[in-house]
Amino acid sequence: MNSAGLIRRSAIGGAALIALTLASCSSGYRGYMTRSYTVRGQSYTPMSVDAALHYDETGICSWYNESKFFGLKRGDTSIGEKVMPWDISGAHKTLPLPCVVKVTNVENGKSLKVRINDRGPFIPNRILDITPRAAKKLGFRDQGLTTTRVEVISVGDGSYKRKKKRRFFFF
Repeated sequence: MNSAGLIRRSAIGGAALIALTLASCSSGYRGYMTRSYTVRGQSYTPMSVDAALHYDETGICSWYNESKFFGLKRGDTSIGEKVMPWDISGAHKTLPLPCVVKVTNVENGKSLKVRINDRGPFIPNRILDITPRAAKKLGFRDQGLTTTRVEVISVGDGSYKRKKKRRFFFF
């Protein structure tokens, strides 16, 4: 085989490998995940995208680790994304997935943007679960729980992404 044929085969093989890799990264959803679901006999109905863009709540936040085998095996989120303990992501029972929220630790004033890509926490009186790294950045990983304020910044990904409209004092 001549060098031109070898280069062409290598290019085709490389393109196929890239396409296969990108396809395996897909999480299997388009737009927003807002379908109802049931956990432990309790039914949950996620809020609409418009309602979520005005979401602002203060309540108890905890942290969780979705990965397995001592953090060496990735866990799966409700929308099929892989998550590791060092990711900054979280879980909410009724916000559309995915969305980005600003989480502020009321007790120390630290805040962080968190991608919500999972469902939970399914423990009464808790509004949010976040990954260990996010809990550390917010300053409560050692305590396990804290009071946080959660404000939605945007809902969706890519061409489906919708942001909260900013309000100015003169309009």
